[in-house]
Amino acid sequence: MTQLLAGKVAAITGGVTGIGRAIALEYLEQGANVAVNHLGDDASREKFKSMEAAVPPGVKLIEVQGDISQQETAKELVAATVEAFGKLDVFVSNAGVCKFAEFLDLEKSLFDFTISTNLSGAFYATQAAARQMKSQGHGGSIIGISSISALVGGAQQTHYTPTKAGVLSLMQSCACALGQYQIRCNALLPGTIKTQLNEKDLEDPEKKRYMEGRIPLGRTGVPEDLGGPAVFLASDMSRYVTGAQLLVDGGLFVNLQ
Repeated sequence: MTQLLAGKVAAITGGVTGIGRAIALEYLEQGANVAVNHLGDDASREKFKSMEAAVPPGVKLIEVQGDISQQETAKELVAATVEAFGKLDVFVSNAGVCKFAEFLDLEKSLFDFTISTNLSGAFYATQAAARQMKSQGHGGSIIGISSISALVGGAQQTHYTPTKAGVLSLMQSCACALGQYQIRCNALLPGTIKTQLNEKDLEDPEKKRYMEGRIPLGRTGVPEDLGGPAVFLASDMSRYVTGAQLLVDGGLFVNLQ
């Protein structure tokens, strides 16, 4: 097993389910110590316990509970990470929500909830991580989990796609703002990845066949498909990569057929 992140410390928001969980487990396998944020509900605590059982020897995993839409949660996550491990090298802003809704029927409460979690939460988390990395003086890597939805529309995602476009834009602007401190900021854009956010939608056999038929690699993604790209952007292999966007979609975006 390679150890591309040996000696590094990472923090991940929304880190006990879906893509965040897969990235956290891959970071641990690659030698990083990891802090994961989650809401603190019973289900999340149980999911964290199951992750603890998978931690390889020589590295550690900690949890930091709290709602990432609140600025204080971001500060607490960074502070707890540094208290436990002495520094912060990699930050993954992953936490997000996606509840499909018709545009003409969309309630303000759902719109506000989506914006505060997906975009405001990403901003607060990125800012807190960047402040810590600047104070350390040796740079770092920040990764925003955006989406293919940043590049294309979705009829039932009018409240969601703007947030993912915002995360992509945030990473681009932060790359400009933070490069002077050797802090790299990049975005991962997953395609159709089967997670808790869309599993019910993909249970429809007809919808699943339609989606798979549009993907050149012939399958929908799984959270583990994001592990390798996230390791690359966190590691020194990408030391001259900032402001970039990496589609992880099986070719879905480029297929017009």
